[in-house]
Amino acid sequence: MSNVAFLGLGVMGAPMARHLAAAGHKVTVYNRTPEKALAWVALYGHRAAPTPREAAEGAEFVLMCVGNDNDVRDVVYGPDGALAGAEAGAVLVDHTTASAEVARELAEACAEYGVGFVDAPVSGGQAGAENGQLTIMCGADDEAFYRLAQPVMAAYAKASALMGSAGAGQLTKMVNQILIAGIVEGLAEGLNFAVRAGLDADQVIEVVKYGAAQSWQLENRGRTMIRDEFDFGFAVEWMRKDLGIVLAEAKRNGSRLPVTALVDQFYGQVAARGGSRWDTSSLIHLLAHD
Repeated sequence: MSNVAFLGLGVMGAPMARHLAAAGHKVTVYNRTPEKALAWVALYGHRAAPTPREAAEGAEFVLMCVGNDNDVRDVVYGPDGALAGAEAGAVLVDHTTASAEVARELAEACAEYGVGFVDAPVSGGQAGAENGQLTIMCGADDEAFYRLAQPVMAAYAKASALMGSAGAGQLTKMVNQILIAGIVEGLAEGLNFAVRAGLDADQVIEVVKYGAAQSWQLENRGRTMIRDEFDFGFAVEWMRKDLGIVLAEAKRNGSRLPVTALVDQFYGQVAARGGSRWDTSSLIHLLAHD
């Protein structure tokens, strides 16, 4: 078992750190709101640190899950940042959904300190984190991933894969979000159509889930969507952050994403209705309550 630090104890980070503790690792946690770190320690034991630097000191693995590119930089750099405390030979694993640009930047910075780096965004939402069933898309060199980070991440992952060098994990997560955006919009339109056509939407879901329209979103969010229940994890405001990253990358690489751009606008309309903390299935609200 290893000495690990976990930085960021939000709805994803807190259960991920819990799984590391349950797997027998010695865990030091840090959160920018210190009360969250102390509350986590009160529940699960181990240790809280007042700064990322102190959390990283003596850790073989420094894992983090924060909000965005700027949050990543705030936690990693500076005299109190994780790199200031990390020892040569340690590995920094970033589970934040951020840009590929910041992932490549971190890889270069870590190399200067003799620290390995893995960009490792996750999919599976809050439920996946709670249940230790996340999918992790990674960018790293072979040793940092296969020999070092993958066995540790197994505490909360049902699957992890090396997609290429630093930045490839973030690019794969962008593909994931593009796919989700299109699927959820199609699901919202189809279910709203079913209701307005006078069909039993529950029965429609039960039938079509066995055909080519089957998807995780249909089976796990279909019934709650038709009941205006939108309190199931990944929030609209976070999806908008992710889609902003996607659209910026698409502008750089020349990809055309007309559906993704439109769905991002729809999520903006959901947020304007007070739904920024609703989950992403709330797209149907625009159609059911127009």
